[in-house]
Amino acid sequence: MKTKIHETALIHQKAEIDTGVEIGPYSIIKKGVRIGRNTKLISHVIVEGETEIGEGCTFHPFTCIGLPPQDMKYRGEPTKLIIGSNNTIREYVTIHRASVGGDETTTLGNSNFLMAYVHVAHNCKIGSNIIMANAATLAGHVLVEDFAVIGGLVAIHQFTRIGQYAMVGGFSGIGQDIPPFMVASGARAKLFGPNVIGLKRHGFSDGTINTIKKAYKILFREKRTLKDAIRKVEEDFADSPEIVHLIAFIEKNKRGICR
Repeated sequence: MKTKIHETALIHQKAEIDTGVEIGPYSIIKKGVRIGRNTKLISHVIVEGETEIGEGCTFHPFTCIGLPPQDMKYRGEPTKLIIGSNNTIREYVTIHRASVGGDETTTLGNSNFLMAYVHVAHNCKIGSNIIMANAATLAGHVLVEDFAVIGGLVAIHQFTRIGQYAMVGGFSGIGQDIPPFMVASGARAKLFGPNVIGLKRHGFSDGTINTIKKAYKILFREKRTLKDAIRKVEEDFADSPEIVHLIAFIEKNKRGICR
């Protein structure tokens, strides 16, 4: 398959464009950018900086990819953005490369769906198979694990984590970590129990879902300290890989856990 570059697109001579890539009208690709096979930039897409894009992605009009971080301490250091394969990036999405500190890389995995006006800030670590609805916003250093769903108009505080298979309801403010497999919502978000519908859609067995429900009740509904609740859950469900991951996620929190 041949590469197709519209005559109005501007491509830096040191950008690396693989076979089968389509770059539409008025797109701008700057020095340091690498774009993998069969990726499509529909029109008016800007990609710059040390940005690597995988195969089979689609970028819709007016997306801005790899621009400098919105961080006042950033002084033009050579940081990175790495985007995986088969991602759909809709209109007006912004994904910034990293700021200084840490591994100096913003990452986005594979097969994600970012709807219009989504913002992914510097140093975020976004997994795979994630859905972010319109105008969902991640501040810097946010972690989102695989298969999470983030509703529209959600704002997530810097250094916060969203666990795998979690569901965040629209118009929520997230200031503390959302544990894996759970539903959270609200202007100051709180938990509403396991993401039962989402887990069923992803093929989790009834037995596994019931185990997650029981762990949720012990951790977040019984009158126990978190330390005691964790000990109880570990004793009761030590053979469940989902519960092992849930407990490990909770124990690594730095901003607190949404309760």
